[in-house]
Amino acid sequence: MAAEETQNSKYDFKLIEEKWQNHWLEHSTYKASTDSTKEKYYVLEMFPYPSGRIHMGHVRNYSIGDVVARYKRYRGYNVLHPMGWDSFGLPAENAAIKNNTHPASWTYDNIDYMRDQLRKLGLSYDWQREIATCNPKYYKWEQQIFLEMYEKGIVYQKTTSVNWCESCGTVLANEQVIEGACWRCDELVQNREMNGWFFRITDYAEQLLDDLDKLSGWPDKVLTMQRNWIGKSTGLQCDFDIEGSDEKLSIFTTRPDTIFGVTFMSIAAEHPLLDTLLQDNPQADEVRAFAKRIVSEKQQQSNEEQAEKEGIFTGRYCINPFNGDKVPVFVANFVLMGYGTGAVMAVPAHDQRDFEFAKKYALPITPVVQPEGDTLDAATMEEASVPPGTLVGSGSFTGMNSEDAKQAIIAFAKEKTIGDSKITYRLRDWGISRQRYWGAPIPMVLCEKCGVQPVPISELPVTLPEDRDNDQSSCAPLHQRNSFFETVCPKCGGAAKRETDTMDTFVESSWYFARYASPRFTESPLDKKEASYWLPVDQYIGGVEHAILHLLYSRFFTKVLRDLGYLDIDEPFTNLLTQGMVIKDGAKMSKSKGNVVDPSDLISEYGADTTRLFSLFAAPPEKDLEWNAKGVEGCFRFLNRIHRFVATHKEAITEGGTVQASGLNSAERDLHRKTHQTIKRVTGNIEQNFHFNTAISGVMELFNTLFSLTGNKQKEALGSAVIREAVDTMLILLSPMTPHFCSELWTSVHENSSIDDQTWPAWDEEAAKEDELTIVIQVQGKVRSRLQVPADIDDATLEEMALSDAGALKFIDGKTIKKVIVVKKKLVNIVI
Repeated sequence: MAAEETQNSKYDFKLIEEKWQNHWLEHSTYKASTDSTKEKYYVLEMFPYPSGRIHMGHVRNYSIGDVVARYKRYRGYNVLHPMGWDSFGLPAENAAIKNNTHPASWTYDNIDYMRDQLRKLGLSYDWQREIATCNPKYYKWEQQIFLEMYEKGIVYQKTTSVNWCESCGTVLANEQVIEGACWRCDELVQNREMNGWFFRITDYAEQLLDDLDKLSGWPDKVLTMQRNWIGKSTGLQCDFDIEGSDEKLSIFTTRPDTIFGVTFMSIAAEHPLLDTLLQDNPQADEVRAFAKRIVSEKQQQSNEEQAEKEGIFTGRYCINPFNGDKVPVFVANFVLMGYGTGAVMAVPAHDQRDFEFAKKYALPITPVVQPEGDTLDAATMEEASVPPGTLVGSGSFTGMNSEDAKQAIIAFAKEKTIGDSKITYRLRDWGISRQRYWGAPIPMVLCEKCGVQPVPISELPVTLPEDRDNDQSSCAPLHQRNSFFETVCPKCGGAAKRETDTMDTFVESSWYFARYASPRFTESPLDKKEASYWLPVDQYIGGVEHAILHLLYSRFFTKVLRDLGYLDIDEPFTNLLTQGMVIKDGAKMSKSKGNVVDPSDLISEYGADTTRLFSLFAAPPEKDLEWNAKGVEGCFRFLNRIHRFVATHKEAITEGGTVQASGLNSAERDLHRKTHQTIKRVTGNIEQNFHFNTAISGVMELFNTLFSLTGNKQKEALGSAVIREAVDTMLILLSPMTPHFCSELWTSVHENSSIDDQTWPAWDEEAAKEDELTIVIQVQGKVRSRLQVPADIDDATLEEMALSDAGALKFIDGKTIKKVIVVKKKLVNIVI
């Protein structure tokens, strides 16, 4: 018997975890289906790229999501918690070339391996909804969405200046250029003129901006990043005639009240009128060389990076339409062609950047807005004056305040047909063409007779060729594969050429969350009935690095799918949690830094539940998690202590009945109270801010109280009912964090019962109340004594007790008491 008890008390995590993982898989425990009688809850973590192995960042991200999913099931919600693979992309091509294999083989092998890793973490996914974006059964519907967007005019083709990554051999969207380098390989990006396909995301700019106000469940930081990226500006657009030419320079300004103070014009190095401006200029070659250098340097720095102001005079002038002033035109390194018109009216008296440029190149400074209580003198100004004020030297607008003048000047420009009000956005249309093999083919055909034609929906999907032509690499781009692009025109039946660009991989991740609602639906991209039930996602979880790219594109796609009739929602994600990074040795874990901890090693040594528990306990989810090996060992010891306790007290737990509060002794009341206080605390920690670390801490405190009271011979003995209540509570509260462990212990004390079938415990407010409180007594704000008082004491009685306390009287020392401040159930401060 003793040997059997010793064996049962051993925490064999490998046996336990394998048992429960098989049980959940065989019984489809977490399969989701619509149920009109239940409130739905859709929790989703950003799906991974199948790189080959999960890392600790994955463990943390997916553990957070799994706790939410399991908790919501206990609360009675119908939970959807799916998983899939963002499986197109350049890394697969590079790995395939390196290993002389096909990217599909490499990708699916990685998916198989990583799926097994995720299952070993005990994540409660509905694996029957699994998707892989590289599967033609997925991207077929993406191609159909593309064609429907094309039909609606949301997709178009144009030749434009694009961001080209030579290393990756493909075009990048503006959002994918980070500090002048490719987001994927960190190589410097070049500028090229190419033909490509674009999504009209700018048509949705105002909706994307306005609907941010609906996202109260998103972090302010992310909302701010999106607002800044969309970059709405309201102001005046007008034309400055170029002297001696029929051409005009169009400008946009948010400060029309300063337009009488323009002393020069700045244009971008890529401005299309630069060649016109340089005609008959003997220094034209010098200016062109400067412009070429500036274009190159811009690609090597971020938008936020502050380069020294540089410029060069083009030799030409333009005319201010408001006062007739002739002002010189400069090429300047701080003007962006992609924002506004690529030409900026320069008002050095009221713009610091222009001020610095004017000082450097000895250009005039003309104040035209006098701030309240000050008189500006160009000769003595040391910096630009930016605040609004009263206009001076501004013709008929002199004497007006800035805000009134802005509107009056815009109205004047409109009346004289020299300008008009204008709203501009920093956001640019999304270029989706990529010149790679491993991506979703764009379903268009070019016919010399009929022009560009869409592939008929009945012929979808347009699939990637799995074979190779002659001696080509399996990753050869589609434009090198005659067998792929040689086709017939769907309109005239003549010879035609397929589009050989593939879609940006961010297209796949912009709607995958919607496909999860009906991943096996074969009639259209989405089953509207299923989508209407499950969407939007109630809780989305992922890194803040996706604040602009993925999250903005997903919001855009949701609005497009709504307009195409597939969805009834405006926004995809009701709540967003951006979890922190996993840090080791002061830096984010990465192979390049040599500080990676392999989750598989942790699971092998300590088990999945310990690994999950540490990732949840070490820090709040929104903060960075500092790796600590001792922390892992501590979590492992904690689970072992609970395991031994349950094994030792199995009989009492099994036989325990319902707690009768009226008949409890002192020790039982203490444990009963702590149990209900813990339920209240843990529930609040999860509901309010997902602070699982403090929730786990609360369970640890409950266990320590339980352990202490059962082993304290000085206290009255605990009855089996309160022990059972404490253990049952502890197991359910811990179950979302350590599901295998708690499932096993639950069945060990509740025969033929599953913890997954239980409901989240409710606390009894009366039971959670303290019998006594410790009240601090202060004299002149300094702690002088403490009182143990009944928890229901009123303020008047408390004040009376404080004024009679010997410790307090010693420091009052007969002095007159001016007032007594009672902070309910906390302290009494006596002021003398």
